[in-house]
Amino acid sequence: MKLNIKNETGRLKSVVLGQPNSLGAVPTLEESYDAKSYDTIQKGIYPTEKDIISEMSEFEKVLRKYDVQVFRPEIIEDYNQVFARDVAFVIDDKMIISNVISDRADEQDAYRKIFEEVKWRDIINLPETAHIEGGDVIVWDDFLFIGTCFSEDYRNFKTARTNEYAINILKEYFPKKRILDFELKKNDREPYKGILHLDCTFNPVGTDKCIIYKDGFVDETDYRLILDIFGEENCFHVTPEEMFEMYPNIFSISPEIVVSDKAFTRMNNHLRDEWGMTVEEIPYREISKMGGLLRCSTMPLVRE
Repeated sequence: MKLNIKNETGRLKSVVLGQPNSLGAVPTLEESYDAKSYDTIQKGIYPTEKDIISEMSEFEKVLRKYDVQVFRPEIIEDYNQVFARDVAFVIDDKMIISNVISDRADEQDAYRKIFEEVKWRDIINLPETAHIEGGDVIVWDDFLFIGTCFSEDYRNFKTARTNEYAINILKEYFPKKRILDFELKKNDREPYKGILHLDCTFNPVGTDKCIIYKDGFVDETDYRLILDIFGEENCFHVTPEEMFEMYPNIFSISPEIVVSDKAFTRMNNHLRDEWGMTVEEIPYREISKMGGLLRCSTMPLVRE
């Protein structure tokens, strides 16, 4: 397979979609590794496997509707494998294998057959102490936007997934990219007060537009920089409640076609009516309760 990911919205040709089967028991509060899951476990509304299977099936139908080749990881018994984005990610023609948190380390074994489709020389394995996950990495032509946490308390946050060491290594591998790191607010238990990954607060769509949540960034100058790059008129701003519902985390099949949660009425109308996009609406409310949405569920491999 010849990998090719130049940006977030090029016409999608092949993708890995996460695996909803055999999730196992509802995690305890101590076993949760993001604030949204902590919140839903605490409220007793953690999703059922049946609902997750149903929602991911709808997502797969849309992908296949547009002739996208869909890979699935092998099933690990009693293990959450919904969010493929963080196991590995592609920049240009290289696949970077993430050093995910220890709770998810076994997940990569289920991707072995998919990794074998890629030439070994196109796979980058990072040093063990270089932590990064695909949800924090947004490829946008000459730019690489990366979410991180520079706090001295980095090791104390379960939601801190990408460190400065990993970013410096990516700078060595991709010297021609303009790499911008954005420090994100972190909170393991209160989903309104923290951001798990960059794609939960910022996501490009189309050819020159983006969805953004201003208060996800530690430093407002980072938010202002994104506005300068895209133009304020090309940025759809989400509210704190919409961020909690995971509005930014939709998925592009092409510059003209996005897959979005059918509950995102205000944004979906804007994408259609103001930006002229085709919005494929599917139910994804239950999966959102686990701290991720549509972009989190995918690992794009090839875009035109």
